[in-house]
Amino acid sequence: MQLTIPLDTAARTLRSLARDQRGAAIAEFALILMPMLIMIMGGMDLAYQAYAQSALQGALNDVARTSSIEGPSFTCEGASLEAKVGCALRARSDIVARHATYSITIKSYQDFSGVGNSELLVTDYNSNGRYDPGDCFADLNENGVFDQQAGKTGIGGADDVVFYEVSASVPRLLPLPGLSANHLIRAETALRSQPYSRQKVPPTVCV
Repeated sequence: MQLTIPLDTAARTLRSLARDQRGAAIAEFALILMPMLIMIMGGMDLAYQAYAQSALQGALNDVARTSSIEGPSFTCEGASLEAKVGCALRARSDIVARHATYSITIKSYQDFSGVGNSELLVTDYNSNGRYDPGDCFADLNENGVFDQQAGKTGIGGADDVVFYEVSASVPRLLPLPGLSANHLIRAETALRSQPYSRQKVPPTVCV
């Protein structure tokens, strides 16, 4: 037996289905759900990065100011002042950037102009503006060699300029496809230690 549906009935049914919007919202929401979630997660991750960056920079500024005075006091233990600075920095930053790993570089300079520059030429015999064997220079780290980076490792002494550079690998707040599990934040600051004593004058070396 063959069932035949009148054409007018079929047309009315199709028109009715075309006008029926029940369940359309669910289908539309399913289409935008994934992009929306990715945007929300990405926004939260960016906000967390900014917050962790701010916390790290603030902690570094506070710790650096404390270490600039004579006989600074830290609650952290350490075999040296540099070790105590690192411990205090991690303790303060870890409140926000939990389970982070840190790389801390501390160098001291004679003055601010030395940060990122070579040791200072005292005598430039051929006046070419750069060091040549036989020229004289201020040996800031007292290693007997002209260094392209003038700083010496550590906090240094009274009236020295200390440059702190910190990088921290921080786990992401939420896992995001296609991105690494950690993100890198950095902080740096430079300040002069209080002149509680006369600044040491570096020796002049001619080699």
